[in-house]
Amino acid sequence: MSFNTELKVGVLGGGQLGRMLLQSAININIELSMMDADPNAPCSKLVSDFKVGDLEDFKAVYEFGKNCDILTIEIEKVNIEAMKKLQSEGVKVYPQPEIIEMIQDKRVQKQFYKDHNIPTAPFILTDNRADLEKLIDKFPAVHKIGKGGYDGRGVQIIRSKEDIAKGFDAPSLLEDFVPFKKELAVIVSRNEQGEVNAFPVVEMVFHPEHNLVEYLLSPAIIDKSEEEKAKQVAIDIIEKLEMVGILAVEMFLTKENEIIVNEIAPRPHNSGHQSIEGNFVSQYDQHLRAILNLPLGNTSTKVSSAMVNILGEDGFTGDAKYEGMEEVMRISGASVHLYGKKLTKPFRKMGHVTITDPSLTSLKRKIEIVKSTLKVKA
Repeated sequence: MSFNTELKVGVLGGGQLGRMLLQSAININIELSMMDADPNAPCSKLVSDFKVGDLEDFKAVYEFGKNCDILTIEIEKVNIEAMKKLQSEGVKVYPQPEIIEMIQDKRVQKQFYKDHNIPTAPFILTDNRADLEKLIDKFPAVHKIGKGGYDGRGVQIIRSKEDIAKGFDAPSLLEDFVPFKKELAVIVSRNEQGEVNAFPVVEMVFHPEHNLVEYLLSPAIIDKSEEEKAKQVAIDIIEKLEMVGILAVEMFLTKENEIIVNEIAPRPHNSGHQSIEGNFVSQYDQHLRAILNLPLGNTSTKVSSAMVNILGEDGFTGDAKYEGMEEVMRISGASVHLYGKKLTKPFRKMGHVTITDPSLTSLKRKIEIVKSTLKVKA
């Protein structure tokens, strides 16, 4: 069967994930069209067909998608009704709109886990902040807004009655606070034929204040049985969803050595960036293989790797200036990826550095050097 490089593939979103997806698309001679609300988005100057448009606007999404053979996303905040209409008119929309719609609302997402016997923390739905007053006996707990949360926004730890004011006065959920040993993630993919493949489990270390991944290790330093359990949970979710594309599954390893699902993202993810250098196939290659119904690639680890996020320094807003770049590029195994964002602001994701090294001791030493050396200022 011949491979059609003339397929029109549209991407909703033109940020850093789209930028890395584009690099994979170039390798197999697939041209991507992209749409983003920001005329200066990272992909705006890199594709010949770049549209400026609101991803949550029905007309903008429909008009963009109707000229595509396949429509995909690099961000979940998109207009679902337009995607459903496009799907009904014969455009292949991957991941499927109804799956994105479910994931957009954390309340519905959590109910899906419960209904399908997927391990997750116990939870109670709340409609407003006042509901928390009736749930004081559940504290400490985590309050998550149903819709609109992103990159740590929309999540509050409620430790006592005094914290209720931090809660969300909107449809949300209150989740049991689960003491955990590690935060893990598995990237899993599935193509139209139902072929499924999971990447090795990665271990994430979060910034203590801003709930963003500071760095990650791949593969995670966990027991083989925990690795297998985590991968099987991710495979179980994508198969039960019958989703086509790539799915990031964020998990906790509890103090009782159980795996429970935190949340999922139906697109390439921060927890898979290191796969470009560290695995035989990257998450971006795999996403394209899945939506184009090609054989999925070998996800095995080539070499142990780490990924350090490059975040805008606190106290700096303006045109980005990168300090310490030369020192970092002298580090053996370090690969710098900048996202093409002109403006920096505190804790904005500006890029990442992948570090490959077969020695865990050496890898951890290099992580600390990168963290303390490469700074984004203005």
